[in-house]
Amino acid sequence: MKVSEKKIVVNGTFDLLHRGHIELLKYAKGLGDFLLVLIDSDARVKQLKGNERPINNQNDRKFFLENIKCVDQVWIFDDEDELEELLELYKPDVMVKGSDYKNQRIVGSHLCKEILFYDRTEHSTTKTIQYITNRGHVP
Repeated sequence: MKVSEKKIVVNGTFDLLHRGHIELLKYAKGLGDFLLVLIDSDARVKQLKGNERPINNQNDRKFFLENIKCVDQVWIFDDEDELEELLELYKPDVMVKGSDYKNQRIVGSHLCKEILFYDRTEHSTTKTIQYITNRGHVP
């Protein structure tokens, strides 16, 4: 990474990758030169989303993301304090969050020069899991 590059950051679980994730990552990369994706550790995902999650472990999620051409680097974090430490280290110009985070507390927002919101699509990991789980069941 060059010193003068515009640095972009996105964070999240990225458990079951879907079109919405890819669209978000492409949008974020289009805002700058270097895209860092920060993902929740397995322990954090369980804490946030329950014991049945994540579907894919943190090493697999990291591998998948590292192999998407618009992603430059992926780091894993365990808690809000570590997320803030990583943001302080990276010093992003822009943090991209899903539009569902508007008017909500954004961890580390004070460490970013700008926060931009991406209008989320109808795609959702939780909805995908619910669909798979309910397949074959008559409503």
